[in-house]
Amino acid sequence: MNQQIRPDLQTVTAVRHWTDSLFSFRVTRPASLRFRSGEFVMIGLPSAEGKPVLRAYSIASPSWDDELEFYSIKVPDGPLTSRLQHIQPGDPLILRPKPVGTLVHDALLPGERLWLLATGTGFAPFASLLRDPETWEKNAQVVMMHTCRDYAELAYGQELVNSLQADPLIGEMVADKLRYYPTTTRETSPYMGRITETLASGQVFRDLGLQAPLDPARDRAMVCGSLAFNKDISALLEGFGLREGSNSAPADFVIEKAFVG
Repeated sequence: MNQQIRPDLQTVTAVRHWTDSLFSFRVTRPASLRFRSGEFVMIGLPSAEGKPVLRAYSIASPSWDDELEFYSIKVPDGPLTSRLQHIQPGDPLILRPKPVGTLVHDALLPGERLWLLATGTGFAPFASLLRDPETWEKNAQVVMMHTCRDYAELAYGQELVNSLQADPLIGEMVADKLRYYPTTTRETSPYMGRITETLASGQVFRDLGLQAPLDPARDRAMVCGSLAFNKDISALLEGFGLREGSNSAPADFVIEKAFVG
């Protein structure tokens, strides 16, 4: 099976295992693929046993990257990840090049402070957005909040955030604008607590020296996490007066719902 027979096949170029349950990988990018940072595509693995299993994955690389990066959890009995976690450079991967998603700048009204709110592998679309010049051109401040159970699960996000100021494309823009707030809910770490809790209590504002509270005149937010988290954070943001938006009706915050339910 090759790309002439299957034009939707791409080739794995790199794989990195961050923990026993988390890994990232890079694949070749179709020359014709155009996407907005924050969008997702359907990916899967070729199967000799009929129709392949496809799942929605956020593109973790920015729109200008020559390759595509993805960040994934390992589910031992998962229909796709049970196989995907064993991929190696050179392996084929199915990629349906029809990017979609709500975590894009076009779905938000102009604001001053952008909150990127993620749990677990929900960091992936923000890995794309954090490396996109548009994120820094449009916002005076960017707050990246990422929560996991254990400290080791924050490593992918931490390494990426730590690399931003040295990035030749956006480094100078990032300098004074980024505030990073990684928290854990199970293992003890410098910052503890769920995103909803630290926002509601004002702890994140105190820890980072930020102006409180959230204000619809100033603040915008993007959300990617579990179904329970999405529901809770939506209610919290609406309580602060922010309105949910979409590609067709931009507003104050957006939630990616493709990965839950």
